[in-house]
Amino acid sequence: MTSKSKNILVIGSSRGIGRELVKIFANDTGNKIIALSRNTEALADFGSTENIDYHGFDLASKTVKEDLAGILNKYDRIDIVIHNAGKLVNKPFEVLSRSEIEACYQTNVIGVMLATQAILPKMKDQGGHIVNISTMGAFQGSVKFPGLSAYSTSKAGLVSFTELFAEEYKDTGIRMNCLCLGAVQTEMLEEAFPDFKTPLTPAEMASFIADFAYNAHRFMNGKVIPVSSGNP
Repeated sequence: MTSKSKNILVIGSSRGIGRELVKIFANDTGNKIIALSRNTEALADFGSTENIDYHGFDLASKTVKEDLAGILNKYDRIDIVIHNAGKLVNKPFEVLSRSEIEACYQTNVIGVMLATQAILPKMKDQGGHIVNISTMGAFQGSVKFPGLSAYSTSKAGLVSFTELFAEEYKDTGIRMNCLCLGAVQTEMLEEAFPDFKTPLTPAEMASFIADFAYNAHRFMNGKVIPVSSGNP
């Protein structure tokens, strides 16, 4: 794993993989970590770590772009972005409400796109790596599971956005890739599959993602990578 004093933005950092990512990145004291979550109480203990800034931020806000631009005003650049936040609804398709479908799409793809617009001015001059976190349920040809149509289709939108963004910005130094994660023992997995247990911990997956964020942009752009040893 390599690092050279980077400004790293982690969106969705209050629990699970996102929280572990903040801790891993902060181990390099040359880094400055910007940890964002709508649950600011869960971020409060990061306040004792000198190279972590934390802010309240909600991808479901009607002013996502403006909110994030305000947060980023104090930083001259952003080198790495991890779009880790996610909204999961686990319900049979026929009883999904419009508001539930919209909530998944707002957090999982629309909010990410608007947030990325706010991030671009902080990357255009020197480039950077944006890593989108999706799910194996959004990866074409993978096993699908009942009850996750709103969640998985919205995360599939994030997959497509990765490819489209990479093409549009291929002549800049900005790179975007997407990781479709399989089962990790997080709170979100327990919500979707209450009886399912996996030996893979959030810390282990975060270690992989951090290394990918530091290094993969040198070798790939616009790639959608399945990260799973089984189903889901």
